[in-house]
Amino acid sequence: MKPLKAKVSITLDAEIIDAIKNLSEKDDRSFSQYINLVLKEHLKDNAAKLSPTPNASQQNGCLSKP
Repeated sequence: MKPLKAKVSITLDAEIIDAIKNLSEKDDRSFSQYINLVLKEHLKDNAAKLSPTPNASQQNGCLSKP
């Protein structure tokens, strides 16, 4: 079963939209599929940056309040 997807609304610069449209057409993908692919690759490439690191209060055994 394919994973469920959520719709989001974002604002992009016109130049970004044009570039993504061109690249998605060359890759035979929809605009949405191409953005999803690019974001997945970006997240994969930056996975180390996404790993939570404890802040000073957590390292001392205290939980900080939001």
